[in-house]
Amino acid sequence: MVEKKNKEQMVVCPVGKFFMELEDIMGKKSKFFEHMSRSKVEFLKGLRSLLDDGIEHYQKKSSKKAGEKMTKIKVD
Repeated sequence: MVEKKNKEQMVVCPVGKFFMELEDIMGKKSKFFEHMSRSKVEFLKGLRSLLDDGIEHYQKKSSKKAGEKMTKIKVD
């Protein structure tokens, strides 16, 4: 038989535990959690920006390497 775990047993991260305890005390409808929900979106947008910059960097780097291997041939 599988034993059900309560919230505290499932949380390993101390930061996660902190926020779960705050949620229990203040409730999900508080202004604090409203701000935290909005910050999740901004955090993800920041990650997307970071990934886009990384992709662009490596694309430029690989295109420069491809250009270095080319040999210019003079055609008459």
